Amino acid sequence: MEPITVGYIGIGILVLLIFSGMPIAVAMGVVGVAGMAYLTDWGAGLGLLQRVPFETTTSYALTVVPLFILMGVLCFYAGISRDLYFTVYRWLGHQRGGLAMATVGACAGFAAVSGSSLATAATMGTVALPEMRKYQYDDRLATGCIAAGGTIGILIPPSIILIIYGLIAEQSIGKLFLAGFIPGILEAIFYIVTIYFLCLRNPGMGPRGPQTTFIEKITALKDTWIVLALFILVLGGLYLGVFSPSEAGGVGAFGAFLFALGRRRLGWRNFAASLVETGKTTAMIFLLLIGAALFGYFLAVTRLPFELADTIAALEVNRYVILMAIIVTYLFLGCIIVDLPMILLTVPIFLPVILALGFDPIWFGILIVRVCEMGQITPPVGMNIYVIKGVAKDVPIGTIFRGILPFFVADLFHVALLVAVPQLSLFLPGLLKRG
Repeated sequence: MEPITVGYIGIGILVLLIFSGMPIAVAMGVVGVAGMAYLTDWGAGLGLLQRVPFETTTSYALTVVPLFILMGVLCFYAGISRDLYFTVYRWLGHQRGGLAMATVGACAGFAAVSGSSLATAATMGTVALPEMRKYQYDDRLATGCIAAGGTIGILIPPSIILIIYGLIAEQSIGKLFLAGFIPGILEAIFYIVTIYFLCLRNPGMGPRGPQTTFIEKITALKDTWIVLALFILVLGGLYLGVFSPSEAGGVGAFGAFLFALGRRRLGWRNFAASLVETGKTTAMIFLLLIGAALFGYFLAVTRLPFELADTIAALEVNRYVILMAIIVTYLFLGCIIVDLPMILLTVPIFLPVILALGFDPIWFGILIVRVCEMGQITPPVGMNIYVIKGVAKDVPIGTIFRGILPFFVADLFHVALLVAVPQLSLFLPGLLKRG
């Protein structure tokens, strides 16, 4: 049997194993080892198990993952999410839909120190949902804005997904962080505009909150300076070349630790819990990376990604038609697979195609991460939806799904803008290149 045929069969078996309930990391590892053994011999297949886990987990580049996770967890225990929400609340709460707008703004701020979509949605759901229900916000708007706002967590740097993409695609993590900044801010703006028009059409969806004085607005800013400080410290250090991404993670985590201590919000119990949570999340990501590496070796031997790239590049159609087909594929996959496994599974297949078509890999990384975000709020998986359901137990799941529909439409317009204007993603990395 031809190696490329074995590659297609391997992908089919992988899909079957995933749908059978096998953990995605294990499924990728099983198919990778078995496929390599079939194409060569069992010695080669088992040899992957001897060296790939060690080589993957001892990579210096991966030290950035637990460090940025720790930074986000420490900020959570320091109560930054609550401070952010009530600060933006004081500035926007008096507008129609102002509490929902404040939720999106706080999600964007927390994303700058969290890097996790689920963590952002869960945290802001706990903080913002009681306030919106207190002022009789429509459940669709209240839950929808939190679920959608939570997705910003994997685009605004630092982002764990961007780090993983950078490692797989062999692209600069610093450039990817800079590339995600403008699209992430635009995403928040798109959501806020969506809330504005929803409440303009139906004011009852988002009644006005309490009016605050200018002094109260200014005073509230003192509770959120740490977010701006950490953001400038991490991205500024990367941009100026003061430290590497791994060192940036260490600096950010240490800064969050000092802040939590200074605010007297980090007792021994919370500190231990933050370390355990960081360890669990890191272990999950590393297991996925090991499985993806095993599967990647198998795909490399079949030469399927490269043959696919050559075939598609030779098609006599506009390259944007092919790009649209890839985006639609990601939208479909996002309905059934969560973001990180989807990146690990698809980037080795699609990246050679993108490079053969002459697209920029940094821009493509931001684009697919943005589309992966949409998968966080689409059924049947839609992990952010179920996180919000866990917080708002009395709200029917159908109500939450209806609530995210306007934000999903905003997402489509946002993705179209990123495709039409690549410089939105490439402008800041271009400054780094020239610097």
